[in-house]
Amino acid sequence: MSDSTGPGMADGYEMSADPARIDAARVHRWLSTDAYWALGRTREKQDAAIAGSVNFGVYDEASGEQVAYARVVTDRATFAWLCDVYVDPAARGKGLGTALVAGVRAHLEPFGVRRILLATADAHGVYEKLGFAPLENPEKWMALGNQ
Repeated sequence: MSDSTGPGMADGYEMSADPARIDAARVHRWLSTDAYWALGRTREKQDAAIAGSVNFGVYDEASGEQVAYARVVTDRATFAWLCDVYVDPAARGKGLGTALVAGVRAHLEPFGVRRILLATADAHGVYEKLGFAPLENPEKWMALGNQ
């Protein structure tokens, strides 16, 4: 995905999957200090996660400043894991998180990925608007290293 306004993106913002635009220091600060799932994550660990993922940013068109982030771990064929979805507190309430996830879904669509998974403790409503639902058969799923 090149820069675009993306599905449902608020006026004045654009979404990009260009890895060169990711503000890695900002993403690390957001996640390591304000995201319950990544508190204390080291910069080295975050940079490695960015390097091994497809990364998405939402940017203020006027300033170019990154205001939201998401990453996807995927084989670009059968499976994707959406994670580290974060919107800067100053930019919340504008639908950017929903538009970001819709843009990620649109980006993955041409690959024919059968399943996109995510985990959330508090944003079920955001994801349900975009078609995500609880696992039908969670008893079939297993994990190593649950935390």
